Amino acid sequence: MTDDRTKPEIDAPAGPAPADLVVRDIVVGSGAEAKPGDTVTVHYVGVEYETGEEFDSSWNRGESIQFPLRGLIQGWQDGIPGMKEGGRRELVIPPHLAYGPAGGHFLGGKTLIFVIDLIKVG
Repeated sequence: MTDDRTKPEIDAPAGPAPADLVVRDIVVGSGAEAKPGDTVTVHYVGVEYETGEEFDSSWNRGESIQFPLRGLIQGWQDGIPGMKEGGRRELVIPPHLAYGPAGGHFLGGKTLIFVIDLIKVG
């Protein structure tokens, strides 16, 4: 898969934020499958659950980014394994799997939504 898929739009959902990680495949990929601890190349956009306000996007920077999964927030470490190259997945991540309680990180205490395109594993 090339990394030319367009940036997704994410609207603030109705209803209360979930207490646990929610994983939803938007597009199921057909390439290599990500495993815990892998390094992955992704495009992603992140928004706050309550407001729908975007706080980060690799698309806005114009290039995909490579991460080792073990260096990321727990919601990504738990939500990306099993995803295949070419896939697009939505993760709804509660605070305890993101940046923790309010007061530390500027996203502390917030439930986050990420839409992630998995471009490459390894």
